[in-house]
Amino acid sequence: MTNIRFMGIDPGSRKAGVGIIDVNGNKVRHVHHHVIHCGTGEFTERLGILFQELSSIIDIYKPSCAAIEDVFVSKNVSSALKLGQARGALIAACCHANLPINTYSATAVKQAIVGHGRADKNQIQHMIKALLKPPLPLPEDAADALAVCLCDAHHRPLKNRLANIT
Repeated sequence: MTNIRFMGIDPGSRKAGVGIIDVNGNKVRHVHHHVIHCGTGEFTERLGILFQELSSIIDIYKPSCAAIEDVFVSKNVSSALKLGQARGALIAACCHANLPINTYSATAVKQAIVGHGRADKNQIQHMIKALLKPPLPLPEDAADALAVCLCDAHHRPLKNRLANIT
């Protein structure tokens, strides 16, 4: 069995969750969770903070791969655009480190962790605590990032096999 270190990211323009797990066969172990706080400064400065802090986390924990949640577009287009740019800064940090990246919708992540795509944040936190037993406190953004990790750990092997077929 080979140990694979997964990194999951819950993007945000003011704060972003990061989670890291190790998977060895069917054994899963919590490694780290963190929330990158960007503050309320200029938007471009916040993008730089996201890139720099995620790059530092990647340097320290050396994940094998990354996964990030897709942007959810609601009624506020301006917020969606900012979230997309923040997500881009986080993806750029992963690309800079040559990490393969998968993306998942919020519904797919919830489905993988809770069993249905309409789970709320409390249900996600509860399942992450039960499955990974991370040290507390476990902020919502970090729990969401760990959920993205687990979703990727479940889906990446199949995605890799399908990529080798085509």
